[in-house]
Amino acid sequence: MTAPRVTVRAIDFFERATPLRIPFKFGANTLTEAPQVFVRAAVEIDGKHATGQSAELLAPKWFDKDPALTNEQNFGQLRASLRGARRLFLDHGAAPSAFALHAAIDPAHRAEAGRAGLNGLIASYGMALIDRAVLDALCRANDVSVFDAVRTNLPGITTELTPDLAADDLGAFLAARQTPQTISARHTVGMADPLSEDEIAEPLKDGLPQSLEAVIATYGNRYFKIKVGADIVAGVEHLVHIAAVLDRTDEDYRVTLDGNEEFTDAALLAELFDRIEATAELDRLWTSTLFVEQSIARDRTLSEPVTALGRRKPLVIDESDADLDSFPRARGLGYAGVSAKTCKGVYRALLNAARAATWNAADAPCFITAEDLTVQPGIALQHSLALAALVGAEHVEVNGHHFVGGFAGASPAEQARFAAVHPDLYRLDDGRALVCISGGRIALASLVVPGFAVGCEPDWDNMRPMEAS
Repeated sequence: MTAPRVTVRAIDFFERATPLRIPFKFGANTLTEAPQVFVRAAVEIDGKHATGQSAELLAPKWFDKDPALTNEQNFGQLRASLRGARRLFLDHGAAPSAFALHAAIDPAHRAEAGRAGLNGLIASYGMALIDRAVLDALCRANDVSVFDAVRTNLPGITTELTPDLAADDLGAFLAARQTPQTISARHTVGMADPLSEDEIAEPLKDGLPQSLEAVIATYGNRYFKIKVGADIVAGVEHLVHIAAVLDRTDEDYRVTLDGNEEFTDAALLAELFDRIEATAELDRLWTSTLFVEQSIARDRTLSEPVTALGRRKPLVIDESDADLDSFPRARGLGYAGVSAKTCKGVYRALLNAARAATWNAADAPCFITAEDLTVQPGIALQHSLALAALVGAEHVEVNGHHFVGGFAGASPAEQARFAAVHPDLYRLDDGRALVCISGGRIALASLVVPGFAVGCEPDWDNMRPMEAS
């Protein structure tokens, strides 16, 4: 399929408050509320006009973890990235394809963000949301799903930004993309989460599970992502308590560990590995651990080798994945994987997945993981699930539905609309649209609709426009 010309005519930003039902502790931060941003883009595509949309939480203390910054200042950084990217998209004019538009704007946006003191992850955020809205519009204008669009390379993705990747390898990778019917949900266990019902002093009584054991009983999860900290004694003790819950099942389970940059260097992470391996209660959990994600602080991750540590458990970069050069650099230091996240960009995820496929074909094992930054039900979740499927992930971290519970702040009409259009993904419960997880798996069939995996729109009038500056 020939990639059509693309011109972005207008971009609007909206926000909606998102209170959490359960505090989410990751690293040094505990999140209790954050705004969710929504993007609406008017795009001209080969003379046709279409509107695209995207959404993502304005998550504090992840993109920039400087403890001197308040949550509001973190929100401001992400809003600044969105505004800067919008100006460049609107000023650019026509581009030969959606990806060509991205490739032309991304370097300038990163340079401007850097001059404003914004790091690569923050720069990625603004580009990622607008790119997704443009891709949604592109699919709608051509009446195709995002899965078919990627298979036929409707966005016109090239190796312009990844000269290490052969064009033939990229083309073969895109053409081989599948549309799975389901995907396993990897439940996130935060550092402050109750593990059993008897730990809950004040039950929420909202009909949804709070503890880890209740989550397993309700959803049947068999994949789990566990947050760990650099206090090794306390961390191992916490893992022992988690293992006591997980080990009750006779069925296999799988675990990933996430250190959220809490470890100063590889030596401290090795100490955690040593302590885990010396703890008999953790034998099954450690055997079931697939990989360890971004435990070393990002300012050291790409400067010291971890080859020996990576032989013990595969290591994955996440916060260190600030640009398209990060994965090859990390791989050279002994890392085996990189995360795909919608907040970092669809094109980066696809290009990294194509790299991984090429390296694996050359017998150099590596992989892409699918992660979630508390994405919310609706647009954000559906984009995240679609991206996980497109990069070939067998499981995806899904945590927004648990810590928030549903479409926080959305009108009853919006929730009913999403449940009607995506009935395999949501169920209505007393007016609330709740995520369906059965046997630990999420259905994806209803994501195959014209557009980027979303067959309806939110209530734009039920949001507040983002301030101009």
